[in-house]
Amino acid sequence: MIVRKEIKDDNELYLYFNGKLIYKRWLNLGYGKVFDTHAFGKYTDCSITDFDLDETPELIHVKANLTLLTTEQGGRKTGFKTGLRPNHVFEYETNGQFKYAYIGDIQLEQDELILPGETKEVLVRFLSIQPIDEYMDIGRKWWIHEGARKIGEAEIIGIEFPETE
Repeated sequence: MIVRKEIKDDNELYLYFNGKLIYKRWLNLGYGKVFDTHAFGKYTDCSITDFDLDETPELIHVKANLTLLTTEQGGRKTGFKTGLRPNHVFEYETNGQFKYAYIGDIQLEQDELILPGETKEVLVRFLSIQPIDEYMDIGRKWWIHEGARKIGEAEIIGIEFPETE
């Protein structure tokens, strides 16, 4: 796998993965755009798509109460089952942009569905190689996004860190 970063003369950061543009950030404007939601994060060495492979990095398992926003609140029109891989945002800049979107997938009980307006206990699996430890505290709230749109809020009720040797 090859990750390449390029800053062009017009103050734009481009991030390529295996030759494919996955992220662009306008440095002078302070915002960016993700072109591949399965792409590698700024601080990661692997993709969310690697969660179910043998070489998956260690995962942080977080039990959380997840509340999906209603459509009227700007959330989703439909619910979802296990496997949704949204952006997880723990902190925003003063201009409302999020500082970093962390990689994690949401696991529900078998065949369970969470609908807009509902709150359910879920398991969120975060890649442990992200700089996420500082946010891992019981009671900590964070926001769930699909792209820039906020679709929900979650609160940590339990944490299981990977075993270290």
